Amino acid sequence: MLVCGIICEYNPLHLGHAKQIRIVRKLLGADTAVVCLMSGNYVQRGAPAIVDKQLRAKAAVLSGADLVLELPVTCALSSAEGFAAGGVEILSSFCDYLCFGAETADADALMGIAKALLSDAFPPLLRAQLDRGLSFPAARAAALGEMGLDSSLVDTPNNILAVEYCKAILSKNTSMKPLPIPRQGSYHDETPDPENPSATAVRQLMLKNTDVIASRSADRCGNLLTEYPAYIPKESHAVFSNAPLHSLAAGEQAILYRLRTMTDAEFEALPYGSEGLWRKFMHASRSCATLEQIIASTKSKRYTRTRIDRMILCAFLGITREMLAQKPPYTRVLAFNDVGRSVLKQAKQHTACINAGEAADHPYWELEQRCGDLYGLFCVTGPEAPGAEAKYRVFYRPNGVHL
Repeated sequence: MLVCGIICEYNPLHLGHAKQIRIVRKLLGADTAVVCLMSGNYVQRGAPAIVDKQLRAKAAVLSGADLVLELPVTCALSSAEGFAAGGVEILSSFCDYLCFGAETADADALMGIAKALLSDAFPPLLRAQLDRGLSFPAARAAALGEMGLDSSLVDTPNNILAVEYCKAILSKNTSMKPLPIPRQGSYHDETPDPENPSATAVRQLMLKNTDVIASRSADRCGNLLTEYPAYIPKESHAVFSNAPLHSLAAGEQAILYRLRTMTDAEFEALPYGSEGLWRKFMHASRSCATLEQIIASTKSKRYTRTRIDRMILCAFLGITREMLAQKPPYTRVLAFNDVGRSVLKQAKQHTACINAGEAADHPYWELEQRCGDLYGLFCVTGPEAPGAEAKYRVFYRPNGVHL
């Protein structure tokens, strides 16, 4: 039995994600086991997940995944490079393939760019472009162009992440093979495509009735599934139909409180604050009224918005540069079926795994608890009680059937 990994967020899980799982089995065989390494309650763009990780993991198994593991929060809130490296580190020891969507589904071309980025010739070319004042993405593209490579391969979001996956595979020197598939539809489409919706569009549909949802009592915070069922696998409808929704906007005041009470030393210790960016961010936090004003005052051609978004969320969660750089001590198991149970036994020979809700005698457990408690402040219907992290349980679907 082959095992194929997918590093994902499922924010939320939609038809395109379920299609990817089906394509994996079409390409590799119907008995292929699919392992999803999924971001927890916070996602890489620097925001809370719209629905909590337990429900998203359950939806994944109901929609065809065999095993869902949690991508540790320090990996999930890393740059694209750190996100990919953290995921590959966990999956490479027991997965035969890594499947990902890309605008250019050409494994050789993507690996060629990855090799160039890892070469000794690349860093000085990149530095020269950064010294010209270019943003990192623009500088990277310009440096690749100087090397005679097609820099358009790193112009689109899925290709950028795909190249990072390939870099991580090469750096890890793993036998895991890349399996890129065409990413259809636009990553940032605000109007959902009937067959290939973007997660951005589905989130907007889920949140567009926020005022109606917020007027309901906290124990009846259904999210009006009737607005978007066409874009969610039918197996997951029941999971999402009454799920509490979460958004960055709902927690803005809590974030502002944190930013306004941080010390200089705490700002200096933040991830992504090199070259004095932390100081610029600190001054904006102490003079601007809203998050949007803080972001507008901090970002520049050199520093992208997503970098600032991740910095803000790390500040709120108390994640320092040192913490982000440390290797997570374990991976949490969120959901599985019978096939996934057998894969998990194999994974545990190479990767430290503990169940959802299980306590650990490690400082990382304290971080997880804090992140879980603070996630409840992003609920659109009002704050949720703390302690959810310890209450999570692994979802098990017996006799899992591949869809």
